Amino acid sequence: MAKKAAKYKRVVLKLSGEALMGSKGFGIDPKVNESIAKEIKEARKTGTQIAVVIGGGNIFRGLQAAAGGMDRSTADYMGMLATMLNGLAMQDALERIGVDTRVLTAIQVRQLAELYIRRRAMRHLEKGRVVIFVCGTGNPFFTTDTAAALRASEIGADIILKATKVDGVYSKDPVKYKNAKKFDELKYMTALEKRLKVMDSTAISMCMDNEIPIIVFNLKKTGNIKRAVEGKKIGTLIS
Repeated sequence: MAKKAAKYKRVVLKLSGEALMGSKGFGIDPKVNESIAKEIKEARKTGTQIAVVIGGGNIFRGLQAAAGGMDRSTADYMGMLATMLNGLAMQDALERIGVDTRVLTAIQVRQLAELYIRRRAMRHLEKGRVVIFVCGTGNPFFTTDTAAALRASEIGADIILKATKVDGVYSKDPVKYKNAKKFDELKYMTALEKRLKVMDSTAISMCMDNEIPIIVFNLKKTGNIKRAVEGKKIGTLIS
């Protein structure tokens, strides 16, 4: 594997479940899944160790189900299992293009994935494998954003790369408001105080406490994952 200059030794890439569904509106679009896998493969060529945390909103949303009357814990566990489906789909796409991948789960499902153990995860990364963390933290009432912050803290990641459908963090929704201001850089406290919806407050607080910066960038622009791991200026840096 040819290695180029990379700014970061180890990163956590946070993908939303919605990123996998493309324009389908539900589930997983195989073409989009394959496209993201190719982007991860290219980023991996820099020599950066890549761990991935995937949400499950394309299949099931715990908060919405809870709002509809379902028990919140039950709804959250169902959402965690949705991330397992997405993780297995991403593993399949990566391995079909020659990228060694391991899925580590916070909820034990022996036939499908390895149970998350911190040292095992780090060893897989050191061996050059892409590691996909699924089932969030294994606990209800925590988002996959918080899972990304937790896993990044545990494995000693240099940064969290949060892939979104916009090119950074704005003062308000840029789709609805043409006068929305884009931030090139933000402080953790500013993101919290202004409630900018970068990540949930628990995730941002954990990143702040452990001094893990976050880059929010546009996943839809080809090559952006690689640009992020190379340290090129894209999106919004929160630190």
